[in-house]
Amino acid sequence: MIPPLSHPILAPGAARDLEASLFAGDEAAEWNAMRRAGRAVGEALLRDIRECGGMPVDGRLLVLAGKGHNGGDALLAALSILAARPAATVEVWFVFGSRPLRPLAARAWRDLCHGARGRVREVRGIEGTYDAVLDGVFGFQFHPPIEVRVAALLEAVNAAAIRFRAAVDLPSAGIFRADFTYATGSLKTPVLAGAAAGRVRYLDLGFFRGDEAGSHRVLSPLNLESLGRLRPSACDKRSFGHVFIVGGSAAFPGSVLLATLAALKSGAGLVTAFVPDTLVAAYAAKAPEAMWVGWPLTPGGGLALEGEHLLREKLPRATSLVIGPGLGREAETAALARSIAASSPVPLVLDADALTADVVDAVRQPCVLTPHAGELARMGGVPTQAVLVAKGPATRILHGGVTYETCAGGPVLARGGSGDLLAGLIGGLLAQTPSDPLGAACRGTLWQGLAADRLARARGQTAVRISEMLEHLAWPVTN
Repeated sequence: MIPPLSHPILAPGAARDLEASLFAGDEAAEWNAMRRAGRAVGEALLRDIRECGGMPVDGRLLVLAGKGHNGGDALLAALSILAARPAATVEVWFVFGSRPLRPLAARAWRDLCHGARGRVREVRGIEGTYDAVLDGVFGFQFHPPIEVRVAALLEAVNAAAIRFRAAVDLPSAGIFRADFTYATGSLKTPVLAGAAAGRVRYLDLGFFRGDEAGSHRVLSPLNLESLGRLRPSACDKRSFGHVFIVGGSAAFPGSVLLATLAALKSGAGLVTAFVPDTLVAAYAAKAPEAMWVGWPLTPGGGLALEGEHLLREKLPRATSLVIGPGLGREAETAALARSIAASSPVPLVLDADALTADVVDAVRQPCVLTPHAGELARMGGVPTQAVLVAKGPATRILHGGVTYETCAGGPVLARGGSGDLLAGLIGGLLAQTPSDPLGAACRGTLWQGLAADRLARARGQTAVRISEMLEHLAWPVTN
């Protein structure tokens, strides 16, 4: 398997050493990095605030600035935001006053005042309501204790009427409560340790070559670059794999349809779905691009063992196999899932009701497992050769002793059916690269997360259907 494009997640000391080696006291290089960081934070904030209505043209931004580089990043982010919102204003609260600013932070303050003359002012407290607040008080070099006065200030901001709260690098002192935290240059371990950071977004500033060691890593969106490349002109549908999907039951009829729809959007050349025979006509009308094979049912409405021959006679055509969406937990269906897993000649994705110890233990091919926390506990263990996609508020991919963070997705995925979409998406990608289950798992998880972000920015987090995410699996996927 090819390691996915990723960067190491660093402890604060290692991050400090990295920056020291990169800049070596060169103030011009540090200033250029601060400018890149400020621009990246400003652009990210304007993207993410769209999930709660966006930044108005005449919006109000509050910046909390400390003495050092985090304060400078926040001030330059404010300049970027004002450039994009010509009637917006910024109020800056220097927590320690403006006199102690370090040279680059002071330079950032001068640039902000000069670049947005008349729209920036210094304040010494919260004045009314704000559309957004950006925390740049403490960086990753902060060491407790915190002054009582500063702690009270941060708590006051937490209690204020502010629609959107963001932090540069990490929430100050673990007290500031962020909706989003923008990790600039490198992602530091403390930001992943608590709930104060909200949703973490890694902003790559070019600090890494990509070959650095580390067992805890963050995935790069560049893993999805291949989605935008031209496909070979001399190709046909067999050039891009054939994914088989086995699932569905009378009790859970929709899950396998969602998985199939996602597989169709994955770029796979062919998709065949084995589903309850009572559903074939309706599903063929919804997705005529897939091939639908009707499967006999047990009296309880699950897939019956007697239908296994339907899969076996077609299986030589497959390049990947997905088992589980909507399968149900009948004993006969569970035995069927175990038999299929044990005899599959192609790599598998196991999801939902196929994630049991019996089925997982039976697998003899490379596989991707996609459990949420409850399913992971039910499995009892993970085979060493498996790729684990541990679903949750922050989905992680684990393989070979390495953990990959995705830094994409959010509450819009907290809906029934999101796991079915992910299973179908990974299965379709695996069909195209059957020798690389880790890559398929990383690309699928990252792609779904970015598509969910796009959906939330377009429609908000509440009044959406999870199937709408499929329309945001588009290129480019990072804006």
